[in-house]
Amino acid sequence: MPAARPRLLYVTDLAYEARGRRYCDEDIFLTSRLRARFDLALCHPLDATALLDAFDAVVVRNSGPVLGYQREYDAFRARALATGARVYNPLTGRADMAGKQYLLDLSAAGFPVIPTVGRAEELHLLPAAERYVVKPVLGADSLGLRTVPARQVAALATGQVLIQPRVDFVHEVSFYFVDDDFQYALYAPDPERRWELKPYAATAADLEFARRFIDWNDLGHGIQRVDACRTRDGGLLLVELEDLNPYLSLDALPEEARDAFVAAFTASLGRFVQGARGVLSPA
Repeated sequence: MPAARPRLLYVTDLAYEARGRRYCDEDIFLTSRLRARFDLALCHPLDATALLDAFDAVVVRNSGPVLGYQREYDAFRARALATGARVYNPLTGRADMAGKQYLLDLSAAGFPVIPTVGRAEELHLLPAAERYVVKPVLGADSLGLRTVPARQVAALATGQVLIQPRVDFVHEVSFYFVDDDFQYALYAPDPERRWELKPYAATAADLEFARRFIDWNDLGHGIQRVDACRTRDGGLLLVELEDLNPYLSLDALPEEARDAFVAAFTASLGRFVQGARGVLSPA
């Protein structure tokens, strides 16, 4: 009798609507390819806690911002940690998975991040700017983000938000990793059209920049997206390190690059599940 195939619970909100992106298309595509290797079921994030015990691993993909179901997400994390359930990405992430505090920590530690503070008494640490970006510490997907003139920013620095100078940048660029391996990069040539992405040829210096944050997060397994902006002087500054459920913009890739990502993702999941259930059946 052939060995049973690994069972994956794939968490996604197929009905989630995001500006400029169709999350559901990405997950329909990915699950259609993963079925060649795994027995797989899709579920809404609100159902994940009740179902996770029946699977070898849980894959959290385009599940949407957890702010809309924070209590249920906290219950899912608690259940997974208590039972030792294998969650991909692992729940040890130090970046967006845990809120935006990491931007304050990285900024204070001198990493190449958009300068960030959280309290009014720290505003003097930021470069002078005409406008500032204010975002909630527990924000996601631009929820609650505001751009305000300098005269208003002190009143908003309550400790519950992040304050950053509004950076005049050339473009935004994202670097996508599976485990510790770089896969591809995409950029938005027009800063006003964040999600109109094109393939980007990353340089050695670009990858050195991105790997600093992958190394810092030390996630081991999973998909991470390093979002950065290219400043007028040619440097890069971190905008966000997404380690919970990063959207992958696979539709912006040529077929060969998309297939290469799927192969890397499938292999990573195979290694991840193997840690829980012993040797897998051949692919």
